[in-house]
Amino acid sequence: MLGRRILLLISVSLLLTNCGQPEPRRPIQQKTGKYFGANMARNKDLLVQEEKLMKAIIAKDSLRHYEPTASGSWFYYVKKNDTATYLPKPNDLVTLTYSIMGFDNDTIYSGEEIGIKKYKVDMEELFPGLRYSVKLLKEGEIATFLFPSSLGYGYQGDANKIGVNVPLKCTLTILRIEKEEQQ
Repeated sequence: MLGRRILLLISVSLLLTNCGQPEPRRPIQQKTGKYFGANMARNKDLLVQEEKLMKAIIAKDSLRHYEPTASGSWFYYVKKNDTATYLPKPNDLVTLTYSIMGFDNDTIYSGEEIGIKKYKVDMEELFPGLRYSVKLLKEGEIATFLFPSSLGYGYQGDANKIGVNVPLKCTLTILRIEKEEQQ
């Protein structure tokens, strides 16, 4: 009888000590966020350097009038179409050509190498700067854009001719714009 009472008392005490609130598991290592903070600071410094480089190019080029864009690039018109009024909208089909150079005017991809492209606005992949720029030009216009690397191929490059964090100069020609309802 005494053995049963002791066994019952031990069982009850074990139940009471083990039936607390469940304790959440903790990660073995704590992430501090220092990597992301350092990466953000490095990217901001890179953007500041590239903006200085773009402004230096613009200052040297007194023959052209450069305009800033909302996305952070600069451009000048090679050929402007004052009679056209329509700018491409999402889902429009734009026929275009472009070439890509470095800031030192070395050709990375020529227009002939890239060829004529048909691009459905905002529905297909182009590098970010070109995607924004298509919507700034009217049919028949040609413009040259200066893109910081963040609007080009960024930290990964294009895995071919464009390296890591390379700012780009791109000449874009809009050959034709087909409105969405025309297709």
